[in-house]
Amino acid sequence: MPYGTVFRPDLFAGETIIVTGAGSGIGRCTAHELASLGAKVVLIGRNREKLDQVQAEIIEDGGQADIQVLDIRLEEDVIAAIDMIVGRDGPIYGLVNNAGGQYPAPLEDISQKGWETVVRTNLTGGFLVAREVYRQTMKAQGAGAIVNITADHWMSMPTMGHSGAARAGMENFTMTAAVEWGRFGVRVNGVAPGWIASSGFDTYDGEIRKQIRTLGEFVPLARLGREAEVATAIVFLLSPSAAYITGTCIRVDGAAPNAPHNYTLPDGPGNQHFAGFHREVLPKVLSETDDD
Repeated sequence: MPYGTVFRPDLFAGETIIVTGAGSGIGRCTAHELASLGAKVVLIGRNREKLDQVQAEIIEDGGQADIQVLDIRLEEDVIAAIDMIVGRDGPIYGLVNNAGGQYPAPLEDISQKGWETVVRTNLTGGFLVAREVYRQTMKAQGAGAIVNITADHWMSMPTMGHSGAARAGMENFTMTAAVEWGRFGVRVNGVAPGWIASSGFDTYDGEIRKQIRTLGEFVPLARLGREAEVATAIVFLLSPSAAYITGTCIRVDGAAPNAPHNYTLPDGPGNQHFAGFHREVLPKVLSETDDD
């Protein structure tokens, strides 16, 4: 069974596209869709075993994928990795800056080390990869598309203040890069996922697991999002049809940030999710009960 994309076949045929954080979750799903559309996908992450698995899946499905084990927080390593990728795979058409990570904690309990680790992962690393892709290939070739993955930080992010600050910074970086790099044919946009049923949910423990199972109650569409629904927005922004879109952010959140706390959402079935990813695996936490 192939990926159920809504885009035309071979949309990215012959083009190299990098996906960071490609070993799981939204990155894995996006890499699959891009490969199904003919792209040669470069999978970047820190865990070789996860990258090997995704590469094997893509090849089994008839696509192309290379691997680059990389800690995007290390500047010299990023510079060398992009240089190697360009030398091996040619000009880079697209970049999906998806790598990220955080842990729950109130602001008063976050150490400087913890704060800086999350900011380096969710902001600095994405900047370094985007900068090097721009400097080493996109500027000279006069074309390219970058999509930075942020988050629904629009109101606040209690217990995730380090991540919220970094994601807000990434959004401003996106707008600034769009202005500075636009004259060289490079578009820079963002995608902000809301509550998505992805493998990241299974990294949380304790009370948060119970909270995850209730999140759909606070979404006007009455459900969690799916990885394929985020990947679709990313692929659109990478595609030629988005040629006049830059410096903006697409929210994929079911309108959850729009629902005021003093309004009770009416009962209703919501809508049907987009089931595009043929290898989707729902997080285990969603099948648990509060008694588990």
